[in-house]
Amino acid sequence: MLPRRSSVFFSTAAKQDTNYICFAGSSFYANSKTNGKVNTNRESGPIKSDVEARVKVRVRNQKPCPHIAFAKAIAHADHLGVTDHVDTFTKQICEVIVGKTQAVKLAVACLLARGHLLIEDIPGVGKTMLSQALARSLALAFQRIQFTSDLLPADILGNSIFDRSEQRFVFHRGPLFSQVVLVDEVNRATAKTQSALLEAMEEHHISVDGVTYELPEPFFVIATQNPQHAVGTFPLPESQLDRFLMRIELGVPDRASERAMLLGMDRHEMLKELKPVMSPRALIEIQDKVRKIYASPALLDYLQDLLDASRQRHSTGLSPRAGLALLHASQAWALMHGREMVLPEDIQAAGIAVMAHRLGHDIEQPGHSGRTLADNLLHSVPVP
Repeated sequence: MLPRRSSVFFSTAAKQDTNYICFAGSSFYANSKTNGKVNTNRESGPIKSDVEARVKVRVRNQKPCPHIAFAKAIAHADHLGVTDHVDTFTKQICEVIVGKTQAVKLAVACLLARGHLLIEDIPGVGKTMLSQALARSLALAFQRIQFTSDLLPADILGNSIFDRSEQRFVFHRGPLFSQVVLVDEVNRATAKTQSALLEAMEEHHISVDGVTYELPEPFFVIATQNPQHAVGTFPLPESQLDRFLMRIELGVPDRASERAMLLGMDRHEMLKELKPVMSPRALIEIQDKVRKIYASPALLDYLQDLLDASRQRHSTGLSPRAGLALLHASQAWALMHGREMVLPEDIQAAGIAVMAHRLGHDIEQPGHSGRTLADNLLHSVPVP
């Protein structure tokens, strides 16, 4: 159990209507006659430590509260069925990538947060299959780029070729102009080619010959990376690592999942039979909803405590971009679970995937992996 201090989180609706108060650690009472004042008398009896039990709602009048979502015991504010759409989408991918539900959920959260995903693992565990399943389930245009040591930036972005009939140079767009782009084995290319992704990932457009070209929406880069000890790899620079919202690992499936895969249909045949469960327009609308998920001041205090702790304990620490990435990933995780406000548990669920690759290059602690450093942060920084 991570350290926690008693705290109160108010949603926007709770500030407007004091009939409903969400709290953790103590029982709180409020109604419209108290002018927002809260009585902190604790009820008799122990309060359980798990998420569902430690959160209670006490109201003077028993009207339903559709606006506040703090835990599973509180009514979800999912009026438009967003959670159902996301659940259907996630379950379809899990039918192809068996035994990796948590990794699939993190990949979906990364997509909903408008981030980019880095998958680091050994060959043959389903990295390419995951990206193809994501694209097919959302009817998104998909392109795969195999990075090699002799690949040039123009091979990714495109080339200006002289058209004799028109007597001018015409720009021919490269494979980066797609909605889902799989960059396979990104660390097998040189730093010059890797840098061609920087502007596209951050700005969602590229510049060639002084002309700026917008990339399609939604735009999602999934890069796979071989372990650094593999032969023929070029480590990604810190600037590029920071542009990936998450880094995840798939790993080998457990024995039961691997048996189901061995006895089941061929994965490539399953990919061909996948049907879109959501339109690109619906995905963009859900991505817009993610940014509207409420983060209370106390929640932001906790997030900033994590950032401050990382900067005090490590040579570089987490950048402001990392703080935004952690907030957006937590908002996406909250929406996936039917809530309209972010909980500390959402930050903890997405924290390692967001922070590990940003802390893994710490030169002062070379014996520690980024995952270990991120896990230590989450376990040592108390929830306010």
